[in-house]
Amino acid sequence: MFSSVEYEGQLYMTPQNFIESVTMDEPKSRRHWRSLSKQELEQILSDTPPVWKGTSTLFRNLRDRGIIAYTEYLFLLCILTKPHAGFKIAFNMFDADGNQMVDKREFLVLQEIFRKKNEKGRKGDAEKSAQLNMQLYGYQFAPVTSVLKSDIQEFAPRSYWDILRQSTSQALFSDLAERSDENIMIDTTLLVHFFGKKGRAELNFDDFYRFMDNLQTEVLEIEFLTYSKGMTTISEEDFARILLRYTNVENTSSYLDNVRERIADEKGITFDEFRSFFQFLNNLEDFAIAMQMYNFANRSVGQDEFKRAVYVATGLKLSPHLVNTVFKIFDVDRDDQLSHKEFIGIMKDRLHRGSRGYKTVQRYTTFKSCMKKELSSR
Repeated sequence: MFSSVEYEGQLYMTPQNFIESVTMDEPKSRRHWRSLSKQELEQILSDTPPVWKGTSTLFRNLRDRGIIAYTEYLFLLCILTKPHAGFKIAFNMFDADGNQMVDKREFLVLQEIFRKKNEKGRKGDAEKSAQLNMQLYGYQFAPVTSVLKSDIQEFAPRSYWDILRQSTSQALFSDLAERSDENIMIDTTLLVHFFGKKGRAELNFDDFYRFMDNLQTEVLEIEFLTYSKGMTTISEEDFARILLRYTNVENTSSYLDNVRERIADEKGITFDEFRSFFQFLNNLEDFAIAMQMYNFANRSVGQDEFKRAVYVATGLKLSPHLVNTVFKIFDVDRDDQLSHKEFIGIMKDRLHRGSRGYKTVQRYTTFKSCMKKELSSR
């Protein structure tokens, strides 16, 4: 839906396309795929900076001068919802030989896994293959190495790392690494950024961590700046809009009304507060466990308990104003307590920001609502 570049019959995203895909509901305009020549691609890749020069403006600086493959898109999506504590686990999943460095061949093993599974799915029974994909990969579609013009699909990815944990082993990594043919792979912006123009550089953990942290920061900065309009803060109401943007909440107006009516003295949300909250959301599963312990003890969750649960589960200290704002947004029954349904259920939707699965539900719900109004008026 967001890709705009074609090379040798395969579709790719530009860095700008990727940013749009995770910050916008749909592309700015109807896509007309631009075909790249070999010379154009080589020129684009020659301008790609090395990973040690990476910043939190990398994607914005590159804009349309870069290409991102389908499996890389899944990798980048996962980074956005990966807690910092999980960066080391992610790195170790790539580091098949355990030498604390990731080379190009190890990175390409992930794409080989997708390709091998896709080949088996095409040869076998379609229904059994779909069930196996769900069990092993946690995806609602058959994984492919690249996206063809004639084969665009909507999908709802879960955890990219679950693929590796559940369906690969050290032996499988070694086997695939020996058999993967790098000659059939087209160099992309990410491959050149990580492994150099000749593909011989290796990626260490510090550079890997910095890349993941920079990407998370860049996307958050773009969202924040969209609403701050040059100011150092965004309003509490805009903060609520951002939180509810990628969820299945039908009536967002009631949540926005909560903010308007219950926060009389508007202080605004700073970027540091904004960023800390989304770092917390990336640890939502651990926080949910802490919340369940309060439920088991029949204890209500007020603001003090909420702050303590966040700190215990994530090590993050959210500001009192930020916590108060969250309560004012999600405490629908206004009892100054926060339930699992009122917060965690909605925020889990928010973590699937790139899947686009919510759009069909929203449109169908809106259609049903319009139909009911039309019928009742007759």
